[in-house]
Amino acid sequence: MAVPTQEPGEVGPTGERPLPDWYSLSLEEIGRELGTGPSGLSAEEAEERLQRYGENVLRGEARETPLQVFMRQFKSVLIVILIIAAAVSFFVGAYLDATAILIIVVLNAVLGFSQEWQAGEAIEALKKLLVQRAVVIRGGEQQEIDASGLVPGDLVVLEMGERVPADLFIVETTSLEVDEAPLTGESSPVDKAPGSLPSPTSLAERSNMAFAGTTVVNGRGRGVVVATGMQTEFGMIAGLSQRVEDETTPLSRQMDRLGRDLGLIAIGIAVVAVAVGLLQQRELLEMFLIGVSLAVAVIPEGLPAVVTLTLALGIKSMMRRNCLIRHLPAAETLGAVSVICTDKTGTLTRNEMAVVRVRTPDAEVAVTGTGYAPEGEFLVGASPVDPIANPGLARFLRTVLLCNHATVSLTEGGWRILGTPTEGALVVAAAKAGLSREDAPEAAREFSFNSTRKRMTIIYPEKEGDVAYVKGAPEVLLSRSSRLLRGGSVVVLTEDLRDAILAEIAGYASGGLRVLGAAYRPLPGGLEWTEETVEEDLIFLGFAGIVDPPRPEAAEAIRLCRSAGIDVIMITGDNPLTAYAIARDLGLSSKGALTGADLEALTDDELEERLRTTKVLSRVTAEHKLRVIDILARERAVIAMTGDGVNDAPALKKASIGIAMGIKGTDVARESSDMVLVDDNFASIVAGVEEGRREYDNIARFTRYLLSSNVGELVAIVGGLFLGLPLILIPIQILWINLITDGLTAIALGLEPAERDVMQRRPRDPDESILTRNAYLVVLILGVWLGLLTIYVFSGIYAVDIDRARTMAFSGLIIFELYNVLNFRSFRFPLHRIGFFSNPTLILAVLGSLALQALVVYVPVLQTFLGTAPLTLGDWGLLALLGLPVLLAGEAYKILRLRRGRDPGTLPVPA
Repeated sequence: MAVPTQEPGEVGPTGERPLPDWYSLSLEEIGRELGTGPSGLSAEEAEERLQRYGENVLRGEARETPLQVFMRQFKSVLIVILIIAAAVSFFVGAYLDATAILIIVVLNAVLGFSQEWQAGEAIEALKKLLVQRAVVIRGGEQQEIDASGLVPGDLVVLEMGERVPADLFIVETTSLEVDEAPLTGESSPVDKAPGSLPSPTSLAERSNMAFAGTTVVNGRGRGVVVATGMQTEFGMIAGLSQRVEDETTPLSRQMDRLGRDLGLIAIGIAVVAVAVGLLQQRELLEMFLIGVSLAVAVIPEGLPAVVTLTLALGIKSMMRRNCLIRHLPAAETLGAVSVICTDKTGTLTRNEMAVVRVRTPDAEVAVTGTGYAPEGEFLVGASPVDPIANPGLARFLRTVLLCNHATVSLTEGGWRILGTPTEGALVVAAAKAGLSREDAPEAAREFSFNSTRKRMTIIYPEKEGDVAYVKGAPEVLLSRSSRLLRGGSVVVLTEDLRDAILAEIAGYASGGLRVLGAAYRPLPGGLEWTEETVEEDLIFLGFAGIVDPPRPEAAEAIRLCRSAGIDVIMITGDNPLTAYAIARDLGLSSKGALTGADLEALTDDELEERLRTTKVLSRVTAEHKLRVIDILARERAVIAMTGDGVNDAPALKKASIGIAMGIKGTDVARESSDMVLVDDNFASIVAGVEEGRREYDNIARFTRYLLSSNVGELVAIVGGLFLGLPLILIPIQILWINLITDGLTAIALGLEPAERDVMQRRPRDPDESILTRNAYLVVLILGVWLGLLTIYVFSGIYAVDIDRARTMAFSGLIIFELYNVLNFRSFRFPLHRIGFFSNPTLILAVLGSLALQALVVYVPVLQTFLGTAPLTLGDWGLLALLGLPVLLAGEAYKILRLRRGRDPGTLPVPA
């Protein structure tokens, strides 16, 4: 039969029938459909198909070009308003002002571009997912090729430790197990075997298929390629994730809202001021100058650059905490998170299975040690025992070691296993007793494990004869055992003993342990080796309790989330008993656990109610994750969702902030995320939340500080206009204040350390304006105060010397603002509580601003540029005295509020 020209599910160009689901076909049908056989494809046929189907690569979302990243920096409403202000300035002949505004706009864009492009480069460096090489059989010969050259019909050889390079129909296996967690979320390896399956069969249950992007963790096998590139299951979900729209961040929305408000205010004030000036019969050119001054005064030109720089510095700080931020606003969004939906395996736990208990018919033995390092003790009660001197324990450990394919080795990155985590845990436990396979004879026969048999047997020729070593589900082994090893002797396994052992097994399982049993049987000579004849009349040796232990820092991180008002929901593909036990050990309070089946049985309203008390979700799919996000979003939650597989990509995009794993994550997951967790550690997420809160607090501080300065400028200009005074501040002086003086101090304010109770406050409302009602009041009071002081300074001497008066007003406003910036370090704690020198950068910024102002006042070139005149020492002293009450009043307010007994830890920043 000719090889089809369309992939499964597609309809051919002439309308012929779509191809059937590959898993439902027999091996013979697969061969006919794909024109292949035991010898694979010929080189010529493979080349022809490569031209027809294309390379075996994922067409991810095209990475943005440098120009696209650069142009995105101009999408903010504030930036658009600055560009309009520059155009107006240019139109009225204020070329210097226009140039200064455009310079700050471009610098802001360059800074933002630099950070985002560097983050993109870091993501590119993390790409490791796609298989680089694949072993195929072509023309009857085995050869290694680039995985991108695979085509439908190729016969691929799979070995333990390799990634599956394409979607394969399995044709031959030996104990083949595949880790499908990146695709299905299933945490346990899946057994694979040849044969056909009924249609429909869910993706996770297609035991005769191996999917691209998954990993062979045990055994070996062969499979026929049935889909490549974007037609693989991996590729189709990757395509789905590219169609999910990104959520805008809370900060982006707030800054756009602030920009629109300031734009309307600027237009309104400028129109009113020009109208008043014309009624006063002032010159039209003068009124244009006043209008431009007012527009420049209303808009905090330095704000976009300060926000960008603060976020950029925050990204570097987050990287030190193992959080790689891909987009600038995501750094702040993390601080607004109210719900963290987190994976269990590898994030809350170590992703290193370990044997913690061994129950033999003689005693229960505790096993110490963590990870895959072969270091630990065996304890009965609190007393160490020699496992080799204990016949039952020694036989158990030797059995699970020999009936095993995993290996453990020391690498540069520490101890690592090759094989399934469960088998690795058993090998490590044996190694702790000093056992290894170095002196073991070569295996004579193997009966592989699969999900139906639930057991595995390997036969070895020992000195006393052939011995079958068996491991698997303990209840299955018990049903096939007639004896057990107790006190070094083989005794009859009575029904009472069997029932007692089953009860203990159930107790282990309910405690969240994965339970694995072991048995053996000396084989009589002349016995025909079949599964049924070998795996009966076994001698039961006991069972092991295996656990993926919680990360030691995870419990404290969850406690910190609780104090910060953040809900934590564990989402895992593991079984509910194990998931709930881990949650309990970590202190994650949950009313039971919900499975994927439970989620499907609940209505949206019912699920919303259950999620208030149930924080453990097990056996969930990617679709379930999307539904959970939608339900949580009903209550305006800011949701962080972790994920590592391609199946997680849509949920990562849908969440307020998607967090991909840096170690075990797939490329598709990383590209769909806002943040990459470099160490896959839940505690790093919480550290990132703390850093995000600090960043938002600082953005709120300097935004309000800058706006109070702008209000002061407005009051000075408009107040002077209504009082019939000449223009108090010219546009270039306002730009100097907004960009240089305020810019330096605002950037330093953005480096303010986190307040001590930053993780003891509830998450802020994502829709709350960065300017709350109280913040508006504070900004207005302080701004009016600064403006009135400036008018007072100017009005006293303008009639005598307009240049000196304007210089006094210009320098005075700067000094008043430098006092004022200290008020905004905290709206809750006075300086002696937070430490006057706890932000040394701000002290340097204040001193630097004063030094720059002195240069402006005394250097002739700068005098001409900014329209200033020299001041006397007495002038400086007067300005310093006039500004001091601005700081003292702020300090007095904070001290009085603390003395009234109000708990500052329960208040937002600033209140």
